[in-house]
Amino acid sequence: MSLPEEEITKLHRVRKTCFEMLRDRGYEVEDSEMNMTRKEFIDKHDGTIRREDLTFLKSKPDNTDQIYVFFPDDLKIGVKIIKTYVIRMEQENVRRAIIVVRHGLTPSAKACQAEIAGRFQVEVFQEAELLVNIRYHYLVPEHLPLTKDEKKALLDKYTLKEAQLPRILATDPIARYYGLRRGQVVKILRPIETGTSEKDKDEFDSNQRDRKQEICYVTYRMVG
Repeated sequence: MSLPEEEITKLHRVRKTCFEMLRDRGYEVEDSEMNMTRKEFIDKHDGTIRREDLTFLKSKPDNTDQIYVFFPDDLKIGVKIIKTYVIRMEQENVRRAIIVVRHGLTPSAKACQAEIAGRFQVEVFQEAELLVNIRYHYLVPEHLPLTKDEKKALLDKYTLKEAQLPRILATDPIARYYGLRRGQVVKILRPIETGTSEKDKDEFDSNQRDRKQEICYVTYRMVG
């Protein structure tokens, strides 16, 4: 049986945000997937939308990094569902996954997530968090994750140690959006028009950059 109309609308928006998020992380996503209309979304599933049918797998261009996005139907996710997904990932040699949940995980499922963290990177987002893509909010500055080489070049340029870099929490919505892990560095382009503190203006690099015809201050944060 298909879902109510309001649920279909919500899942259409959530799935679109997931595709946008994965493209921003460097995964290969087709324009047709991101731009799919609500009607096309319904037609693709023959008019019957079920959460478990929305699961998809994406890869980066070199195909060395794959990620699953799961949409479990249960209101709250328990250990059994987590283990089912992990078994599937292990069989297909996929080490990363996003689970889009309706409400959250049970305490035992959270413990299971932490237990497998050394072998699998499993992220959890609530549907409500993905109804709107926060990256495109006009108050959110551009965040550009640095590669390991870019991070090293930054530290060398300013003769800095990692401990001297300002922090951004791993729980920050933008850090979660990009799937950033502790130790990664993100470059932030902050338009002057949105207001920038004197501290931010003086941090590391006060170069003014043209970002979408906006003059920006450049700052850096390390995920901690």
